[in-house]
Amino acid sequence: MKVADIVNFLEASFPLSLQESYDNSGLICGRMEQEVTGVLLCLDSIEATVDEAIAKKCELIIAHHPIVFKGLKKITGTTYVERVIEKCIQHRISLYAIHTNLDNHIDGVNAEIAKRIGLANTRILRPMSNQLYKLVVYVPIDAIDTLDQAMFHAGAGSIGNYSDCHFRVEGTGTFKPNQDANPTIGIAGNREEVQEYRVEYLVPKAYVSKVLRAMTEAHPYEEVAHEIIAIENIDQRLGAGIIGELNHEVDEFSFLKSLKETFGCAVIRHTKLQNKPIRKVALCGGSGSFLLSDAIRANADIFITGDFKYHEFFDAENHLIIADIGHFESEQFTPQLLAEKLKEKFTKFAVHLTDLNTNPINYL
Repeated sequence: MKVADIVNFLEASFPLSLQESYDNSGLICGRMEQEVTGVLLCLDSIEATVDEAIAKKCELIIAHHPIVFKGLKKITGTTYVERVIEKCIQHRISLYAIHTNLDNHIDGVNAEIAKRIGLANTRILRPMSNQLYKLVVYVPIDAIDTLDQAMFHAGAGSIGNYSDCHFRVEGTGTFKPNQDANPTIGIAGNREEVQEYRVEYLVPKAYVSKVLRAMTEAHPYEEVAHEIIAIENIDQRLGAGIIGELNHEVDEFSFLKSLKETFGCAVIRHTKLQNKPIRKVALCGGSGSFLLSDAIRANADIFITGDFKYHEFFDAENHLIIADIGHFESEQFTPQLLAEKLKEKFTKFAVHLTDLNTNPINYL
């Protein structure tokens, strides 16, 4: 097993194209061809994490938070970031980060939080736009099934909870091969007419190249007439935050108490209680204050996240309760999420969860 095998698997589910512009997800240190017998999963790749990887004989660390956000101009060991990179290089440990591309997926960090709370009917709180393309391709009628199978397998044709979707209309295609052509139908110099389907597929941005390769390989024609069109539709599976519902209403104090126990919070900072039961819950792992207006518009009873600033609490304006459970606390189960995903696919290396609590914030 190599680093590339693991990276390719993770990025097929959580493509790097989903990360925010400020982020630095991906392989930060190491080589794709490096052999791997053990993987250490963690939230933060600090110096103690690298020591743990060495002790557990792990050649790869997969962290949620990238250790390098800004460009490094020197590696002299004067900062903890430099020392982490230096130690990884010295011990031939590859370091991979899966951050906002994991945040921005319906099955990512926020889904794990929602599962721990017990939410049903979940959906993305702020869906992403400009992540979808429409692929139009013209194919002989008798080749549609072969093309369909290839396109769906490559990632085309999914809309929300539905897969294997396409739209088609029948028409007549015309063409005249020149002397250098090797036509599947007809002969050089003759203008041909063929009954064809115009087929349309929805394709996620991350899968466009893969789908186009599949189309070319499966299509019977030497030259494939097609169009690829960027569309502004939102992708219901991608975006920031999640909103869902509890199975039954819960009073505010009981819900906050349960939240504190579930996430092991030393304290929950929250706005004043609204004296009404909680049923609809919005959440965002990490720093999610930017989604407060979305939670209010969605009529959430409570918005759970971390890193709210003092003045931002006023912005709730009695529409809902803000519950700041802490950055680390909200994302602490991310390594378990990744472990479950890796174990479903791979059995040839050991998957280790970190034993360290890397939360830099302490409470008296």
